[in-house]
Amino acid sequence: MYDISIPPVDRAAARDTHDRISQLTKPLGSLGRIEELAEWLAAIHGGPPPSPYERRAIVVGAADHGVTAEGVSAYPSDVTVQMVGAFIGGFAAINAFARVARADVFVANFGVAGDLPIHDRLFDVAIARGTRNFAREAAMPPEHVDAALRAGMDVFARVREQFDPQIIALGDMGIGNTTSAAAIICALTDTAPEDVVGRGTGIDDETLRRKLAVVEAAVERVRGSDWKNVASEVGGYEIVGLAGVLLAAARSRIPILLDGFIVGAAALVARAIAPTAIEYCIAAHRSREAGHATALRSLGLVPLFDLDLRLGEASGAALAFPLCEAAARMVSEMKTFAEAGVSTAHETIRA
Repeated sequence: MYDISIPPVDRAAARDTHDRISQLTKPLGSLGRIEELAEWLAAIHGGPPPSPYERRAIVVGAADHGVTAEGVSAYPSDVTVQMVGAFIGGFAAINAFARVARADVFVANFGVAGDLPIHDRLFDVAIARGTRNFAREAAMPPEHVDAALRAGMDVFARVREQFDPQIIALGDMGIGNTTSAAAIICALTDTAPEDVVGRGTGIDDETLRRKLAVVEAAVERVRGSDWKNVASEVGGYEIVGLAGVLLAAARSRIPILLDGFIVGAAALVARAIAPTAIEYCIAAHRSREAGHATALRSLGLVPLFDLDLRLGEASGAALAFPLCEAAARMVSEMKTFAEAGVSTAHETIRA
C-alpha cells in the first residue's frame, strides 16, 4: 500500500571509514563507540560525514490523546498546547538543549486539541484535535493513519525547504502519549504490558494500575494485527506522524537521532512500513521508561548514552549532536600516522 523505497546504507563507505580510522594517530580502537558512530555516519551518507554538521534540525511532534479520560496521566491534556507554546517561545528544556547543541527547533502539530498561534517554526498539519479514547473505541479511523503518515513526510519536506538539515533529531509532546506508545510497543514486539508500561509523567501507584489495565485490554484487542490496525486502534497522531518524518529523512539519506520512548514507538511503526529506514537511525539515549529498552532491542539499536532521562521533547536526542560532530571531525581533522609522520608502535619495535 505504501510505495516507500529506501535503499540500504552504504556498507562499503563504512568499511573505508573503518580503514582510515584504524590508521589515525591513536591506539587502535581507543575512541570506542565514537569510531563506530563515525563508520555508521559514513554508511548513511555514502562517504565521509559532513563536518561539523552545521545544519542541525530538531522536529518535535505534538498531539493529544483521548485516553487521558481514563486517568492515566499526572497532567491534564491542556498541558500539551501550553508546552507547544513554550517550544515556539524558546523557553522549554529542548530549547535550552538546542542552544547548547547549535540546533534549530521545529514543531509539528499533528493533532493538538487546543488552539495554537501562527509561527514560522510551527507546522500545522493536524489531522484532528486529538485521538479518541482507545480504551472505549479505536483511537483513529484508518484513513487518519494514512493522513498522519503523509503529514509527517510533508513536515520533513517543509523543514528541508526552510533549513536543508544535514542531520535531524526527533522528539515528542503529548499528554497521554506514553499510554499509546506502550500499547504500540507491546503489540509490535509481542511483549507483555507489565514489562513495558511505566510511570510516564510520574504517576502514582493507583494511576499506574489504571494505565496498565488500559494497555492490557488494548493489546489483547489488537493481538496479531498488522501495524496499520495497531496504529488505528491505539496510536497517536504524533507517533504516526513522526514515523512519516523518519521515513522521509531516511529516504533522503539523513542521519536520524531518535529520542526516547515515544519516538521508539514511532520507529517501530516506520520499520513495519520500510525496514531499511532503521539503518538511518541512531539511538541517542535509553529512557528511564523500561519499555524503551524493549523497543531498542527490537530495533537492533544500541543507545549512545543513558542519563536516566524521561522528558521527551527530543531532549536526549539533542545531546547526541555533539557526539556526531566529534565523530565527523575525528575522520576529517585527524591525520593518519603516515600523514603526520608519526611512528607506529610496530615501527618503533622494529627499529
